[in-house]
Parts: sequence; structure tokens; C-alpha cells
Amino acid sequence: MTNFEGFRCTDCGATVTDDGATRCPECAGSLDARYDLGSVDIDPAALAGRSGGWKHRELLPFVPEGIGEGQTPLVEAPRLAEELGVGRVLIKNEAHNPTGTLTDRGLALVAEAAVRADADTLALPTTGDGGQSAAAYAARAGLLSRSFVPSRATFINKAMINVHGGDMHVVEGRFDDAREAYETKRESMPAAESEAWFPAGPFASPFRHEAAKPVYYEIAEELGWEAPDAVVVPVGHGATLAGVWKGAREFAETGLVAETPRLYAAQPDGCAPVVEALEAGGDPEPWEVPDTVVGSLEIPDPAGGLPAAEAVRASGGDGVAVDDQDLLDSAATIAQHEGLEVSVACGTAAAGAWDLADDGAFDGDETVVVLNTATGNKDADIVRSRLMSQGI
Repeated sequence: MTNFEGFRCTDCGATVTDDGATRCPECAGSLDARYDLGSVDIDPAALAGRSGGWKHRELLPFVPEGIGEGQTPLVEAPRLAEELGVGRVLIKNEAHNPTGTLTDRGLALVAEAAVRADADTLALPTTGDGGQSAAAYAARAGLLSRSFVPSRATFINKAMINVHGGDMHVVEGRFDDAREAYETKRESMPAAESEAWFPAGPFASPFRHEAAKPVYYEIAEELGWEAPDAVVVPVGHGATLAGVWKGAREFAETGLVAETPRLYAAQPDGCAPVVEALEAGGDPEPWEVPDTVVGSLEIPDPAGGLPAAEAVRASGGDGVAVDDQDLLDSAATIAQHEGLEVSVACGTAAAGAWDLADDGAFDGDETVVVLNTATGNKDADIVRSRLMSQGI
């Protein structure tokens, strides 16, 4: 069923075979799933006969029960292609997931891992989407969820955490304040505490970024088992970009797809630690004063910043930072030109694609994929406010 061999610590190289592992038992470093790619026995015909977001089971540690996440549409955007001056633009629309975000893929795998580890609670600091998703998947798995969210999280996120039965700690401030509150609570819990937490944040376990791989698998299959020329990914924690690149490498190594795409990291210029690192040629450093309307991407010290930067470099891509007003305008343009309701995170990627096109990053006949990570109604008030400021 799977070619999973275990997890490898990205820091010290130790191997872990427990499929419910979170961090390296030797050095507490991040874990990454490993597979025997040489013996993977799948082909396009076999995959065409399967359905669902987890059909690439040979390249996953295990398959969660889930609630219908994945297998999201790849939508042609012909007017955007014309405006960018490229052959095709397609939007990978993750708004079709159960709670409306790509995060659902990761939390489905996390919840299954938590059950296997005999944990009873999914716990995480989150900008909002992760808390909503954790509450939903915890409910499905019969687990508790505890989310630490900044006060600026959207009303929809906060409301739905409660609706799903999750426990929510609203922390005054921004994501770093929520993360500090989470860590303080976790460290202060007595050893004999009856409630067993399973960390559900990005890179707190190997599962969030691992679950992002099928995003790329689905893109390549939809394109007739060919890689797009470029994928523009909005970057917060870095898990999605790292997972997309890992999926691209695995498909190339197994021979399912001949090439890999260039990956472009898009961030708001008010919080762009990964883009700054790519421009400077170093490792990401914490962003001192984060300030952007895109709450989901306002991650000043991303846990996956280094893997994300390494993925971009290895792919031959680049980073692009965009102004808040431009990204809001781009989200509105997609709605008005293509009929798609996308998140302001997608607006970040789209605005980045426009800037990249202006800078000559794309050839005229290339296929460019822009990743929409969430449904547009979570950010509708922000985009509408921008339109109203323009008298629209």
C-alpha cells in the first residue's frame, strides 16, 4: 500500500519508524518522511482508476479517513494569461476543501497521526485557518482541539472553531503572541496531565508539509503528466511550498513526470522573511515589525522558512514581495475577470505573478499555476474595503 520507510531528522539524520512521531527523539529536530522511491510501482493508468485526495498512497506515510479534502479543481484563467502575457494561467483552487482551505489536507493527516499516537487533543497556535481546520478534523476523529489564535483572526475562523466544538484561546496581538501563549501553556502542563496534546502546527510534526504534496500530484496529473513551467505559492509558514517541491521531486524521481517546475515564493512586503532571504542569498531571519492585511501570511519567523527558501533555490525559481494594495487589487481582479472568489493570500501570489511577468520571469508560451489557498469569503470584507476606498 505504501513505500514509506520512516522519518529522517533534517538536523541530525536520525531515523524514526513510529508513524505517529512528531519531533526527532535525539535532538528535537524536524522530521521528514522518506520512501523507497526505487520500488514505487504506480503509473498514470493505475492512478486514473483511483479517486480522492489521498489516491497517491504509495507516496504517503498512511492514508487518513478524511472528510473529502483534496482533489481540488485546476481552473483555467484565460484573461489572466492574456494580461500576464503567458500561454496559460491556471488557478489551483483549494477553496473546495471542507473548511475552505488547503490546511485541511494537513490536518486530516495530523488527526490520523494523533489517533495512532493515542493522543486525545490537537493543539496549535494559528492565524485562524489552522484552528478552524483542527477543530473540524478533531471533531471527526473524536478528539479535542485547542487553538491559540491572535485577536486579529477573522470572525469566520473564530466562529467556526466554536461551532466545531473546539476550545479557543484568543490572544491579544498577532501570531507571535498566540505562539508564545501556546508554548507557555504547553510547558506549564503537569507531567501527569490527563490530556495528551498532539502538536498540529506546521513543522511541529512531519505531517502538515507532507500533506501538501498531493497539491502538486494533482496539478501534474491534470496537465497530462507534465509539469507546469512555474508555480506561484503564497508563503506563510513555508509548509505548502516545501511540500509542493517535495511532491515535484518525487514524481520526477519515480518517472511519472519528466521535469520539475520553477517555484516562486510570494509574500506581502510587510512580512517577507523568505523573500528577503532569497534576495540576500542567506537563511531567513525573523521579520522585526510584521505589518500586512494578509493575516494568514503574517508569520515573522516561519518554522519552514529555510525548507521553503531551499525549495525555491533548488527549483530555479525566485521570491517576490508585493504591496498590500496590489494584492488586494489582484484578488478583486481575479473575481471580476475569472469569476473566482479567492483569498487575499492568493491575491499575494497573483500580484507576485504580475510583478514576475513584468520582470521577464516568464516566456510567452509558458504555463503558470497560481495557488489559491483558501476561500475568498474569509477575506471578503478586506477586499471590499479596498474597492470602497476607490469609490467602487
